[in-house]
Amino acid sequence: MSTGKRYAMTVDTRRCVGCSACVLACMAENDVPEGYCRDWIVSEIHGEFPNLTQEIRSERCMHCSNPPCVEVCPTGASFVHDGGVVLVDPHKCTGCKACIASCPYDARYVHPDGHVDKCTFCIHRVERGDNPACVSVCPTKALTFGDLNDPTSEVSKLLRTREYKVLQPEAGTEPNVFFLK
Repeated sequence: MSTGKRYAMTVDTRRCVGCSACVLACMAENDVPEGYCRDWIVSEIHGEFPNLTQEIRSERCMHCSNPPCVEVCPTGASFVHDGGVVLVDPHKCTGCKACIASCPYDARYVHPDGHVDKCTFCIHRVERGDNPACVSVCPTKALTFGDLNDPTSEVSKLLRTREYKVLQPEAGTEPNVFFLK
């Protein structure tokens, strides 16, 4: 077992109100071109009328422990950085879109400059001790970020005490973004 960090995020679906503050903060922090996004809001209605429930959640790259995007990348542009963060080196990326096709979460897009882009968990912020931009601005505190290998981290505590799910577990990607119920 690794003694290094393993970064993860929780999204509290009871707290998320779909305000898009996370989306806007990400765009500003990472110079995401207009018309594109690294994270987005999903709203799902469950049940039958009149017994309906709504789940709102902030989604992004799942920073999988078994990332198919890294496996299929012919140039090594998609790679796993320290802490398990899945990144794209724009200088190595040819824009072939193999990683886009392999991602079950639709978490990547082709940047207007020709390379693939996606959420980075704002690793540039994390490495200096800050939270990702989305976590920093969430007005309802629905987003939590931390090290799963640290049992005292807030992320670890939440996953021990709350019921949660991951998206598309059948894909076998072992995502590191968890949705608290």
